[in-house]
Amino acid sequence: MSIIPTPENIANGNERAIARAISWVENQHPSALELLEQLQGRTPVVGITGPPGAGKSSLVNALALHWSAQNLKTAIVAVDPSSPFNLGSLLGDRLRMPGLFLDPKVYIRSVSARGSLGGLCASIIEICDVLKHAQFDHIIVETVGVGQSEIEIAGIADTTIVVTVPESGDEVQTLKSGIMEIADIFVVNKSDREGADAFANYLKKLAHYRMGDGNWEIPVMKTVAMEGVGIQALSEAIQAHQNQGISNHRKTQLLADKVYRIVQRNRMQDVSLDTLRTEIQNATKTGDFNLYKFAKKF
Repeated sequence: MSIIPTPENIANGNERAIARAISWVENQHPSALELLEQLQGRTPVVGITGPPGAGKSSLVNALALHWSAQNLKTAIVAVDPSSPFNLGSLLGDRLRMPGLFLDPKVYIRSVSARGSLGGLCASIIEICDVLKHAQFDHIIVETVGVGQSEIEIAGIADTTIVVTVPESGDEVQTLKSGIMEIADIFVVNKSDREGADAFANYLKKLAHYRMGDGNWEIPVMKTVAMEGVGIQALSEAIQAHQNQGISNHRKTQLLADKVYRIVQRNRMQDVSLDTLRTEIQNATKTGDFNLYKFAKKF
């Protein structure tokens, strides 16, 4: 029997209610907006991004296990690449995060990017709002990858972590302006590899010339996520950044864009795509069809 998500059962941590609520917002269920209007919560969001192969999922796994050992609850939203055929996620994050699968203090949700250029999915704000209401202690959003278009993660996250590996020098050089814009914390993962110290020093020099908001100097943390090395220090850096209470100026633009889309969607709710197809099919038979005059009617 399917469960109807309510603010009460979401706040009580009912995982079936949380899962159904996220499905509602992903699929724009008719009751989704009414549900979202009743939700509230202030759980900080940690965004984790970086190039493929940097070990983002391993880092998320290690962080969540660390917090779980402290009796803290963590929600993980893992944004996967989309299948070109059905827009579903291609990778199974429960397979990539085996240590968390049976942990009752960890909730994992894989979502599809569905073609979004920013590395996130279109409903990421709504998904995070559901999880905030569920009263998790931490929310982690792991993105598809890093690039010049990866602005959304810096808007949704209160703390943005850019994960690299010692071999990432050329990629960081290419993406320098983009990642320096979004990083609150740098992580050099797999730091037991050759060249880790030199690369970490290089990142520290970059970070020094870009003092973050609120006089936050971007720290460079070295980790070996698969072995849990450096995770305690990373957790402390995340907490330190959140204790700063730094205002995320990017969030204003992201929220404005989201409100614009909500208004646009509500104004368009009486316009059916199937109806448009039928009317266009009939209109084009006359031979004098004008796309713009046709659109003006709506």
